Amino acid sequence: MYIGYYKSPIGLIEIGCDEKNILKLNFVDSKLELEKKNDLLVLCLEELDEYFLGKRKTFSVPCAFNGTEFQKSVWIALTKIPYGDTCTYKDIAINIGNPKAVRAVGGANNKNKISIILPCHRVIGSNGNLIGYGGELWRKEWLLEHEKNYL
Repeated sequence: MYIGYYKSPIGLIEIGCDEKNILKLNFVDSKLELEKKNDLLVLCLEELDEYFLGKRKTFSVPCAFNGTEFQKSVWIALTKIPYGDTCTYKDIAINIGNPKAVRAVGGANNKNKISIILPCHRVIGSNGNLIGYGGELWRKEWLLEHEKNYL
């Protein structure tokens, strides 16, 4: 696996990939491994930089969704939430054809290993509250505000 780090305005991000796909992208407190980059990882770092500068609204880097079929359906649905927009866990459940699976959608979001690119930060509670973000709620709020500022 190739590993790289990106210093974002909201903390250090660790990116992991193989030759073909991004496998993980998550906030970390410190560098846990030595960096070893390939062309895909360098491209991902460039796209993250463009995203945080407000110049990129969608990512082109390929990602591998490693999870159950249900989780994969949720993660694919996340990629369809427009930049700067939000939807609810219930909206996702309805969109994947399983309207009663609201809690399971939350569980799938929790297992998302490719944050920002798979924008689980765009999913909010039915009452409009920010809930359930593994990168901490203050980052979720920051990401949503960031996107609204660059619409």
